[in-house]
Amino acid sequence: MTRVDFYQLSRDPVERVVAMLARKVAELGECLLVVSADVEHRKILSREMWRSGAEEFLANGDVTQPGPDRQPILLSDSAGALNAAKIVIMADGKWRDEALQFERALLLFGPDETEAARNLWRELDGNDQVQREIHKQDERGKWRAGA
Repeated sequence: MTRVDFYQLSRDPVERVVAMLARKVAELGECLLVVSADVEHRKILSREMWRSGAEEFLANGDVTQPGPDRQPILLSDSAGALNAAKIVIMADGKWRDEALQFERALLLFGPDETEAARNLWRELDGNDQVQREIHKQDERGKWRAGA
């Protein structure tokens, strides 16, 4: 069973949302895979996770660097969990079918990817191996699960 969470970005930039979600995964003691096809985008995501203070930074590394299997948060261009992650975030708004091999897959999407996200929602409807949930951000920045 895979839980697929759809995060509709409307207020905060994707790098801030990735850092927030990565922090929650780290608090669970789990490894995380963050996927974006664009290497420059992955660098931005990485900087956002490293920039917090020493007590709060989120250790991470890119798949192109040595030791990807030792990274608690691995940034990659594909959905292969070299770090044994059970949770994957698609940070570039693009779905990868390999995400269904994870326990939990989070698709972050903005206005330009809304139609593709809707189509994916419908495509996953009826799949008894998938549980879906949508998350939206209110004007104060609080995330809420909804329909």
